[in-house]
Order: sequence, then C-alpha cells, then structure tokens
Amino acid sequence: MSNFSIITEFLLMEFSNMRELQVFHAVLFLIIYQATLMGNLLTLASIVTDPHLHSPMYFFLSNLSLLDACIISVTLPKFIVNSLAGIQSLSLHGCAAQIFFLLFFASTEFALLLTMSYDRFVAICHPLHYGNIMTPTHCLWATADSWLGGFIYSALHTGNMFQLPFSGSNVIHQFFCDIPHVLKVSTSEFLLIVASSCFFLFCFAFLIASYAHVFSSILKIPSTEGRYKAISTCSPQLIILMLFFIYTMLQPSETHQIHHLFKAF
Repeated sequence: MSNFSIITEFLLMEFSNMRELQVFHAVLFLIIYQATLMGNLLTLASIVTDPHLHSPMYFFLSNLSLLDACIISVTLPKFIVNSLAGIQSLSLHGCAAQIFFLLFFASTEFALLLTMSYDRFVAICHPLHYGNIMTPTHCLWATADSWLGGFIYSALHTGNMFQLPFSGSNVIHQFFCDIPHVLKVSTSEFLLIVASSCFFLFCFAFLIASYAHVFSSILKIPSTEGRYKAISTCSPQLIILMLFFIYTMLQPSETHQIHHLFKAF
C-alpha cells in the first residue's frame, strides 16, 4: 500500500526534448490544423449555400465535415499550446474532457456512416420510394439520433471509465489522452472493451449487409452507364468509410486492447 498513488494528472509524450524542434512541431501541426479546419468548413459552407446540394446525401456529408472539424479540434490545439509552452502535463479533468469529446464525435460519425449506408441502400435498391422514405424530416431525425446516440454512448463510456480513482503509471505515450492507456489504470477496463467491441461488430455487420445489397442491385443493372452512375453516387460514402476504418485499424494500442480481451476469454 505504500506504493499506491492516486493519479491526479497525466504526462503526455513529447516529440522531442529540443526546444527548437518543439516549436517546429507546434508550427507544423498548426498549419495542418488550419488547413484541415478550413477544408471542412469550406465544404460545410458550400453545401449550405448551394441550393443544388440540398439533398440527403450532401446533408449527411455536411454533418461529417462538421464532425471532422470537431474531432481534430479536441486534441491538436492542446498539443500546439503545450509544445509552445513546454508543458507535458494534463489534468485528470482535462483527460476526461478529451476522452468524452473524442468518443462523442467519433461515435456520432460512425452512427452517421450507418445512416448514410441506409440512405444509399434506399437510393439504389428502392429508388421509386426514395423520396417518400428519405424526407427532410426523416433525415433531420436520423442525424439528431446519431448525435444523441453518440452523446449517450460517450457519457456512459466516460462516466464508467472515471467513476473510480486511477492508480499506476500516469505517463501517456501519445500527445493526447490515449483511451487504451487510461483503460490500463481503470478498474472497469474489461466491461468497456466488451461493450465497445460488441457495438463495433454490430455496426460493422450492418454496414456490410447494407453495401452488399447495394452492390448486388448495381450488378443487376443492365446498362454499363447505369451501373457507373449508381457506383458514382456511392463513391463518396465508400471513400469516407474506408478512410474511417483504415484510421481505426491502424491504431496499435487499440488493437492491443482487443487482443487482450480475446486472451481473457
């Protein structure tokens, strides 16, 4: 018990111990942050101001642009300020806030991708009923449900994660509050990984089933021009979906946590 210590703050990773490189990294990430933020906001503004883009597909894309701008704003500004000020520490409440908003925006984006897959399913497989099913009211409610579902999931996840004191190493080998590391010093690690894994697998199965029906219907279109047009309407969502899954799968620490879960069984 003499070695037991309660964590009140976390120490984030530095890219370099040299002050010049820290400033260089801060300026570099500031440029990247501004470019990404500008791109997403311009996309959002173009969709909102152009009447020709006021359709369900572009309405969902505008929400995705907003979510991408929000996600990158959770971690990068704090990293830029820390690099310029030479600070490594992050309070426990700051870590909880980062994790909450990361989970909130990421889970909302995933839910929105599910909605977009259903939108393309109706557009390709039931084109005659598309106008009656994907009405502006239904699209608005589907988007609101995605945001609400992301909020509830994030609140439950973060609340369960931070309900008990943390003990152990407070060093995070990342420039933001890394969820897998926090799970290592949390007593609710197992339940969190089980819940997240089940949610992820269910949504992934829904996505696969939706796009399987979509491509099955596309292959039945007799004309080459019709097939090409149908594929072009799905390409934006497919590109976004692939980028989302590539980014998710390339997180080594998260992959390690899932591997640890299966070992536990």
